[in-house]
Amino acid sequence: MSTTTKPVNQKAWWLILPVFLCVAFSAILPLMTVVNYSVQDIISPERRVFVGTEWFAAVMRDQDLHEALWRQMVFSCSVLAVEIPLGVMLALSMPAQGWKASVVLVIVALSLLIPWNVVGTIWQIFGRADIGLMGSTLQKLGFDYSYTGNALHAWLTVLLMDVWHWTPLVALLGYAGLRSIPDAYYQAARIDGASKFAVFRYIQLPKMRGVLMIAVLLRFMDSFMIYTEPFVLTGGGPGNATTFLSQYLTQKAVGQFDLGPAAAFSLIYFLIILLLCFMLYNWMQAVGTADKTEASHG
Repeated sequence: MSTTTKPVNQKAWWLILPVFLCVAFSAILPLMTVVNYSVQDIISPERRVFVGTEWFAAVMRDQDLHEALWRQMVFSCSVLAVEIPLGVMLALSMPAQGWKASVVLVIVALSLLIPWNVVGTIWQIFGRADIGLMGSTLQKLGFDYSYTGNALHAWLTVLLMDVWHWTPLVALLGYAGLRSIPDAYYQAARIDGASKFAVFRYIQLPKMRGVLMIAVLLRFMDSFMIYTEPFVLTGGGPGNATTFLSQYLTQKAVGQFDLGPAAAFSLIYFLIILLLCFMLYNWMQAVGTADKTEASHG
């Protein structure tokens, strides 16, 4: 028997060179710059002093950072707790085919087309007690609503704004997962006399697991880095009620021009997001594996 060897063309590596250069200039070099700043005390553009891990220790002792991290965690968990179930219910209620499906898809996706700063401006007007529809309505109903003067009202308004803006993304991902389910599954369920909840539990939810995992990770990362919307709406106030981690970092870097602590905090910020997403991904994978094992034994 004759054996033939497949020729190897190493020139194919040149095809990934543009991607490597883009990643280097957009991610690797800025990251190395931040690492460089995080271990130096930048007194002036010409004078810098190496301080090692001093800025990291100072940032970790910062009480304002701890409070911002707690607010951020509560906000991100609240976003997931509201948007994921709401998005799934919206996806289940959307028509599957026909012109109605096209119209509904366009309407649902409208909020995703609005820039983040415009979203903050819309809700800034929407929540005003004098001219805003929501603010004036709540005032007429007897609620002393003020997102500029009440910390709880401001926090809930930011949460409601984020739910309005990003729930359609979860719905569209869930809708795509639902449309990938073959009709044979539903036919078998009808023959077996399965209820709507049983169809959702054993057919629709497992088939949506992949897209819902993507939705959870995207929404968690995006909510954990939220900046523009609350900055435009409340400016981080009243007090520090809506000052999340990204705005706290901006205040450090731009407002106070503490580049060393800001660089150290940005690295810690990045590691926190990376660690939490890794834990969340592994937990969802473990849940999915457990469900598949249970279904196979059942």
